[in-house]
Amino acid sequence: MPLNTLPASTTAKQVVQELIDNGAVIVKDVIGTDIVDRLNAEVKPYIDKTPLGHDNFLGKTTKRTGALAARSAQCRELIVNDLALAAAEQFLQPYTSRIILHLTQTIQIGPGGPAQAIHRDRYAWGKYLPREIEPQLNTIWALTDFTAENGATQCVPGSHKWPWNQQPEPEQICQAEMTKGSVFFYTGSVLHSGGANNSQQTRTGLNLTYCLGWLRQEENQYLSCPPSIAKDFDPQLQDLLGYTQGEYALGYYSDPFNQQEGREILPPERVLGRSAPRAELEVDLL
Repeated sequence: MPLNTLPASTTAKQVVQELIDNGAVIVKDVIGTDIVDRLNAEVKPYIDKTPLGHDNFLGKTTKRTGALAARSAQCRELIVNDLALAAAEQFLQPYTSRIILHLTQTIQIGPGGPAQAIHRDRYAWGKYLPREIEPQLNTIWALTDFTAENGATQCVPGSHKWPWNQQPEPEQICQAEMTKGSVFFYTGSVLHSGGANNSQQTRTGLNLTYCLGWLRQEENQYLSCPPSIAKDFDPQLQDLLGYTQGEYALGYYSDPFNQQEGREILPPERVLGRSAPRAELEVDLL
């Protein structure tokens, strides 16, 4: 089964249909190279200081750099990209009333890096979620060209429908070859991995992923992007980071230092200086 590529003019509905059918899809040239260049400039100082992976899965020639909502203004723009966010909401909202940001990370594979082991990202939660629930939608934005030679992401289209123990034959593995500024969408259930970098250049992608609002995030956004930073963001981004309640009684807090009469149960928006979207979230849930 081939890995399909759609034009930048595609709709979120078309992306979601590809995800349902094949588990993955490329959308070509979604953002301009000027945006990519600005993003690369913003994250380069952090990538330069990032150590290489300590094992074969993380990649001993690979750097993984996070906390990008806090570190990069251009990354914050991509987190709320219209196409990516609409696709994530449409794909995940059969299972939740709200989605949240699961992970922000650049993945830079250096020359000589071998291919990563094929895996499914949903295993971040073990194998406890029912098969019929899709917990996440992932994107990898190409910050350099992705080629077969430099380690373009490997993917097995259709494998999101396979038995968990089924392994792919070599001819079933495709690579997400795409130009700088394109984006690769893939589900948490599809088999994939970083490719082998047999070139002399680094290959850099920006991994932004979204998950169901009632699940724990892979990257702890409250530590990677604490209230002292998140308070200045747009409310839409604050909500995606998790500074809102995932459901009616999910995610409230009580202030241990400043108890206010009649306000014991507080919505997380309060820590950022915002009001809750619904008044009932500010009352005691008993």
